[in-house]
Amino acid sequence: MKRPGIFFAVLAFAFLAGCAGPYRAPVVERSVGRPSPAKPAAPAAEQRPESYTVKRGDTLYSIALDNGLDYRDVAAWNNITDPADIKAGLVLRMRAPAPAVAGQPQTGIQAQGVQVQPATIPGSVEARSIGADPRAGAAPRAGAEPRAVGDLLKTGPKAMKLPYSEENLAMLLRQSPAPAAPEPASPQPSTEDGQDTVAWMWPATGRVLAGFSEATNKGVDIVGKIGDPVFASASGRVVYSGVGLRGYGKLIIIKHNQTYLSAYAHNSNLLVKEGQNVARGQKIAEIGSTDSSQAKLHFEIRRLGKPIDPLKLLPDRPS
Repeated sequence: MKRPGIFFAVLAFAFLAGCAGPYRAPVVERSVGRPSPAKPAAPAAEQRPESYTVKRGDTLYSIALDNGLDYRDVAAWNNITDPADIKAGLVLRMRAPAPAVAGQPQTGIQAQGVQVQPATIPGSVEARSIGADPRAGAAPRAGAEPRAVGDLLKTGPKAMKLPYSEENLAMLLRQSPAPAAPEPASPQPSTEDGQDTVAWMWPATGRVLAGFSEATNKGVDIVGKIGDPVFASASGRVVYSGVGLRGYGKLIIIKHNQTYLSAYAHNSNLLVKEGQNVARGQKIAEIGSTDSSQAKLHFEIRRLGKPIDPLKLLPDRPS
């Protein structure tokens, strides 16, 4: 009848003996110089051309509009003081020049404005005695040498034998290195490059008179009466306000971000000036018939200078 008691006593003794055995702290190996797997290359972003050759009939305003740029930026990049003083055959820079590096020609990566810094390699391994306060600084071990790139570093406490106890276990766990925090994921570029950040609205209340056509109409025509309000379709900065673009009459161009421009043509009255910031829905002009056979608003949205169908971006009108 006493056999079950003897059995459990033997089992408990075996369990305690196993716990009292040598405890070996984990040894973690890290590769310092081993290159990480290469990330897949991001798709090449759509870019504007680096230069443009002026053709007969071009103006600085039309060139800037067709490339989604502020004509004043194009003038500054090319040292042009009079926007009207450009001739056919002139080659214009269409991107801001990279900052010059003193005493060195701009080549390769430097021409793209990228700074390269040498990688830093960790020095000697810090050593602490068992039981030392981990918050207190410890001097590097005498005679420790930096490891060459590619060597494996062993971190954490030395493997040793200690009698089992809750105190010894807690002490060893305190000496073990904490796991490194994961690096934050890099933000992914928007697939539409700015479309999600532009909140579009209708620039006028009239009905659509003519829709978008790549061959004949670079935007939409909205019918109206002379003096009807024209609203900014989205917030941005006025980069043009005037009559310098043939076929557009009194014209306003708003830059919304690095990708999108909007244009408002044939106005009778312009209410905003170049360089002025405007809010979505702000009245910026009045409908007119300048350079047009009837009173209407010609409205364009351009992505990197290329006209796109505004009806694909404007919200649906209530029926």
